[in-house]
Amino acid sequence: MIKFRYSLFIIIFLIFSNAKAELSNFEKGKDLFNNKKYDQAKFKFEQDIVFNPKNENSYLYLAKIFNFKKNNIQEEKNLNTVILLNPKNEEAIFNLALLKIRKSNYEETKTLIENFKKVCKTLCQRTSDLQNKLDAVLKK
Repeated sequence: MIKFRYSLFIIIFLIFSNAKAELSNFEKGKDLFNNKKYDQAKFKFEQDIVFNPKNENSYLYLAKIFNFKKNNIQEEKNLNTVILLNPKNEEAIFNLALLKIRKSNYEETKTLIENFKKVCKTLCQRTSDLQNKLDAVLKK
């Protein structure tokens, strides 16, 4: 019985240690990102994903980093992961729509704008930004 309690204590300790590591990796990554240390932030967000593969925020920040680095493939991959984890993530839908405009994929952009209109709560005022950007490139 003592061995069982000891084992249970160790398991609980390891679980809480991992939870603390998850939070600190994400928070450290966010601080590094805010200080424009993108390579270091990228590493911390990737570490966070190892401990918490469903943390949509780490994927969203990775997408932002790849946006700054002009890596459209990795940006899109991470935005799609965010939307897979949370189909109502406004910021991911908005950023993916912008990316699709840059990539001249106007049909997908229209679909994303419609989805954005359905889910928006805090970024609704940006709907017209998306539509105006799309209209501007379609007029050319």
